[in-house]
Amino acid sequence: MLVGVLIFDVMLVAWSLHLMQEAHEQQEFSLMLAGTLVALSAVAMLVSYFMMNQCFAHLTQNGFY
Repeated sequence: MLVGVLIFDVMLVAWSLHLMQEAHEQQEFSLMLAGTLVALSAVAMLVSYFMMNQCFAHLTQNGFY
């Protein structure tokens, strides 16, 4: 599962960099904003994945799951 999340995050970061490059070439603020939001969503997805993974590990260790 982690490999799938990492591949999806790499694709999001690549798309973000593409949007930011287009924004720089066309002097478009909206594309720069979109690229920043895509990059932030990739980071948020990774953080939430690791937090949930740690939570499930804690629950299985204590026998609640």
